[in-house]
Amino acid sequence: MRVLLDANVVVAAFTAHGLCEAVLEVCLDAHDLIMSVELLDEIGRILRRKIKIPGRTVDDIIRLLQENGDFHRPASVEAWACRDPNDLHVLGLAKAGGAQCIVTGDQDLLGLERFERCPILTPRQFSDRIHGRRIRGRTGE
Repeated sequence: MRVLLDANVVVAAFTAHGLCEAVLEVCLDAHDLIMSVELLDEIGRILRRKIKIPGRTVDDIIRLLQENGDFHRPASVEAWACRDPNDLHVLGLAKAGGAQCIVTGDQDLLGLERFERCPILTPRQFSDRIHGRRIRGRTGE
């Protein structure tokens, strides 16, 4: 499956043991991880400035994502596609990369439920989906 993990999921994967870490691991192991230079820059910036992870460790994380990501330049997306203009990049990347799902904790994106034919899922919903469990609160998927 072609999966786009939003920056908040990737950051959580490297800063806390838990669901986001497991989601990233399964994506690296069994799925195509859609990335962009801009998304990678955002992840690095958050890890360095907000989380205060040492530069050498962040460099290793970025290298891991570079080596395992399928990089695309985001497509243009109309401004009305979502409430937060900062999220247009994620939608454009999903479109350009042929994402089969977007995994995020961003409430503005989650509120859309899908972009074109691409479902927008929480890490829990994604985990349930790949493990064949019914996604709570969603029907028709």
